[in-house]
Amino acid sequence: MNVLLGHDGSEESWKAFRQTIERAEAAGDDVSIAIYDDTAVEATPAEIEQRIRSELEGHGVDTEIRHIDGHVAGTLVEIVDGEDFDRLVIAGGNRSTLGKIQLGSVAEFVVLNSETPVTLVR
Repeated sequence: MNVLLGHDGSEESWKAFRQTIERAEAAGDDVSIAIYDDTAVEATPAEIEQRIRSELEGHGVDTEIRHIDGHVAGTLVEIVDGEDFDRLVIAGGNRSTLGKIQLGSVAEFVVLNSETPVTLVR
C-alpha cells in the first residue's frame, strides 16, 4: 500500500506517524510524509523533518518527505488523489462533551473532499 501521512508537528500527528510507521513495517507499505506548518505548533517544518528523520532511524521503512504550504487541506487532497496513493493518514478529531466528534478544518476538508480513503488517528 502507498500511504501519504499529513504531519503538522502536533502530538496527534506524532501519534499518527508512529502508528503509520508500525503498520508500514508490518505490512511493507511505502510511506510519504507531507509536512505542513500549523501556527498552533511551536516547531518549524524543518524541525519536524529533523525529528522525523531521527525517529525513522532503525526502522526499515522507505519514506519520502515533502513540505507543503498554501491551502494545506486542498493540497493534501490534490496530492493523494492525483498521485499513486492508496490512503491518506492524518491526525484529527476530538470528542465534544456530548461525545460527538469534532474535526479540525484540515481533517474536515480532507474527509469531505478526498476520493482516496482517509484514516483519522485520534
